[in-house]
Amino acid sequence: MMKRRNLALAGDVRRRMSEQLIGRIGELPEFAAARCVGLFCALPDEPDMTAALAAWSCGKRVVVPRVEGETMQFYDYDRATMVCGAFGIAEPGAGARVCRPEEIELVVVPGVAFDRCGARLGRGKGFYDRYLSQSGVRAVKIGACYAHQLVEALPVEPHDVRMDRVVCVGE
Repeated sequence: MMKRRNLALAGDVRRRMSEQLIGRIGELPEFAAARCVGLFCALPDEPDMTAALAAWSCGKRVVVPRVEGETMQFYDYDRATMVCGAFGIAEPGAGARVCRPEEIELVVVPGVAFDRCGARLGRGKGFYDRYLSQSGVRAVKIGACYAHQLVEALPVEPHDVRMDRVVCVGE
């Protein structure tokens, strides 16, 4: 249902809401304090982070994920070396510099849905939960979504990693 609602957003509406979301995240004190920011490359039904990748990489170290088998790692973002990777998501190509989990100070995380307590419903593969539960991760975790993806409550399992904050925008 969430995927359908996201895909139903007109291109200009999605672009405007994505820009508002990027702006709200950019206003957070945790963002201002972070020197290294983890950011996702969006699927068609997720907020578009293209503008954030361009803008934020001018003043911060921006890292993006690459799926490697059953794991995910973050690598330095370089627009020139991005390739189409796992699940059709843009990701850093060969030769990109890996970022250790403890270097990321803030990470923006996509999700199918979030609740007001920071619970996140992912796509079921567990890549973000496994990554964020590593012992070296100290990043502030920011869930990013459209307003209709923020629900009252979600089922939570022991391995699920809660977000420290959820930022959403709506029409």
